[in-house]
Amino acid sequence: MNITIREATDQDCEVIIGFQKQMAEETEDLILDNDTILKGVHAVFNDPGKGKYYIAEESGKIMASLMITFEWSDWRNSNVWWFQSVYVLPEFRRHGVFRMMFSHVKELALSSGVAGLRLYVESNNKPAHLTYEAMGMSSDHYRMYEWLR
Repeated sequence: MNITIREATDQDCEVIIGFQKQMAEETEDLILDNDTILKGVHAVFNDPGKGKYYIAEESGKIMASLMITFEWSDWRNSNVWWFQSVYVLPEFRRHGVFRMMFSHVKELALSSGVAGLRLYVESNNKPAHLTYEAMGMSSDHYRMYEWLR
């Protein structure tokens, strides 16, 4: 495979929106509201402070996307980047696509002085746990709690 990783543009919105809808249904059996997800994805492109999307593509076919958001760490006097909204089309899973995306973002983080990379994963998504652990990430340090409405 000849995969290219690049920062997404607003021309990629429809694909990203489709991926987010698929992910919500696959992982949480949740149907996202079209208007809300449309506005949410476009908000990232309209305000770079909210985050950045990256995509993986081959021969013009987008096979995966992820979003990076930013958390300021006063302890480290630097940002920590969070991987969010990671989605790889089913037929491209277990082929190293996310590994390539992770490596690309990690290189950008290293060259930007970012303190670290984090992500959260649905607790029952065992294949994702194994993928992240194989790339040297650990879940030993923190447990995440949340309140969502």
